[in-house]
Amino acid sequence: MPAFTFEKITPPVRRAPAAATPKKPRGLISQMIDRFAERRARRASQAERAMRRDEETAK
Repeated sequence: MPAFTFEKITPPVRRAPAAATPKKPRGLISQMIDRFAERRARRASQAERAMRRDEETAK
C-alpha cells in the first residue's frame, strides 16, 4: 500500500474564447498565384457565357 497519493488537479475552465492569432501576410508567390487563378477563372466564366450566347442564337 502506498504511503501517499497524488490528487489530480484539473486545469481551470476557460470561459472566454481563445484569442485569435493574427494572420501572417501572404507571400509574394502566393499573391501571384492568386492573381493568375483569378484571371483564369474570369476568362473561363467569360468563355462559358459566350458559349451559352452562341447556343441561344443558334436556336
